[in-house]
Amino acid sequence: MSAEHPEKLLSPVLSDSWDDDRPWTLDTYRRHDGYKGLHEALRMDPDAVIALVKDAGLRGRGGAGFPTGMKWQFIPQGDGKPHYLVVNADESEPGTCKDIPLLFANPHVLIEGMVIASYAIRCSHAFIYLRGETVPVLRRLQAAVAEAYAAGYLGKDVLGSGFDLDITVHAGAGAYICGEETALLDSLEGRRGQPRLRPPFPAIAGLYACPTVVNNVESIASVPSILHRGKEWFRGMGSEKSPGFTLYSLSGHVTNPGQYEAPLGVTLRQLLDISGGVREGHRLKFWTPGGSSTPMFTDQHLDVALDYEGVAAAGSMLGTKALQVFDETTCVVRAVTRWTEFYAHESCGKCTPCREGTYWLVQLLRRIEDGKGVEGDLEKLNDIADNINGKSFCALGDGAASPIFSSLQYFREEYEQHLREGRCPFDPAASTVWADQGGSRRGSVPTHTTAQEKGVLA
Repeated sequence: MSAEHPEKLLSPVLSDSWDDDRPWTLDTYRRHDGYKGLHEALRMDPDAVIALVKDAGLRGRGGAGFPTGMKWQFIPQGDGKPHYLVVNADESEPGTCKDIPLLFANPHVLIEGMVIASYAIRCSHAFIYLRGETVPVLRRLQAAVAEAYAAGYLGKDVLGSGFDLDITVHAGAGAYICGEETALLDSLEGRRGQPRLRPPFPAIAGLYACPTVVNNVESIASVPSILHRGKEWFRGMGSEKSPGFTLYSLSGHVTNPGQYEAPLGVTLRQLLDISGGVREGHRLKFWTPGGSSTPMFTDQHLDVALDYEGVAAAGSMLGTKALQVFDETTCVVRAVTRWTEFYAHESCGKCTPCREGTYWLVQLLRRIEDGKGVEGDLEKLNDIADNINGKSFCALGDGAASPIFSSLQYFREEYEQHLREGRCPFDPAASTVWADQGGSRRGSVPTHTTAQEKGVLA
């Protein structure tokens, strides 16, 4: 990356049209080669589309990084059952804020990707499960779906191909647990959102007990450009095992928070160079590479390659690429307490380790933060987290335990300071600056801090 032109590192693909006038419209999307990937796909055999996406190396952008083409390949063919595609747009983890801006600015890229994916897995009805609180995004998405129907990209005989597809936009009721794919399917079927026992996996018995692919918004939105520009172009970015581009959500104590679209494998140091660095007069203390459910990093991890292998080798997970940056004014205990309160509140209560464990984690953390902790509390905190990690019904428990383990690993002295001094050594008023700064540009659109995110620092 050039020191004089750090923004050359950015690779705007999904965000390429965000600065245009009315980027959410079909006309604007077509000006940016919209639906050309679909035309390419419909000229191919469905199995060839799956093979192309698999060969391109596209990995799921929702957290675990599972190969997208491989997930499509798991759908049994010739089974006589309906097949379904469900897009998980229930974005709700603290710090994660890439899917909602993408849908608000460029909904047609998701719709085109859904048509391609549905054609590949022989699906005639696809669903978008959207976080219900985001009403403006819901309306914009519904309008885009209506535009696609009117233009012949959806409905009967899509573009004269003989392929039929309907898309339903469904608004969830605001439960973090519904971001877990099987809980999402239960919610979509009208039941309380709770994780299902697996196996069977959704590819065999998903929505309405039929073969189902559940993908993240960004995963599906990345498909059209692969069909249009080719797998070699896609593999020309990123690393060998983590190819392509992705959206990095940079928030917190940075000069210009926002969405930065770049090849996988960039570092936080490079992204901070682009975004103006940590807020003036302060230094980096800790940060999350993939949202609050991933083990935190410190300033010693500034040069870790932000791809799936690089982050895992350093002891964390890339997750949703939600890079929350905290400076030295932030109390680690306070931040971890706020995150844990979120997980305790959002636990569905189905399994004992998560339901009971997150509750007791909150009680201990609050006691320590208030300066009322006693000897042995840190060992007890670690023990409770260990009884949740890997023992809960779904990954929510693991996510709740992650910040406990990592904060004790890197900042145990700060916890001990709370115990020794009988108080929180940080001034709460000093860590409330999370201003939305800067204007939008290609490859980088500022995020808006939610009340919940502010609560992490308040």
